[in-house]
Amino acid sequence: MTCTTCRSGETEQSFANMMFDREESIVIVKMVPAEVCRQCGEEFFNEEVTQKALVIAEDAVKRGSEVEIIRYAA
Repeated sequence: MTCTTCRSGETEQSFANMMFDREESIVIVKMVPAEVCRQCGEEFFNEEVTQKALVIAEDAVKRGSEVEIIRYAA
């Protein structure tokens, strides 16, 4: 797809990290499937992937994690 940010680059299937800063917790979810622009590096996540990453982050917050780094699992 054409990047909606730079409008000139094409995206390709890749992986990226997502960071969530919630309450007193910072959660990083690594290796999240994404479309990444080859030109500007902008990352795009589909709704299903985003929802799963949010659940992962919320679970870490509920456990009382202050800082957590978790690998995304499909």
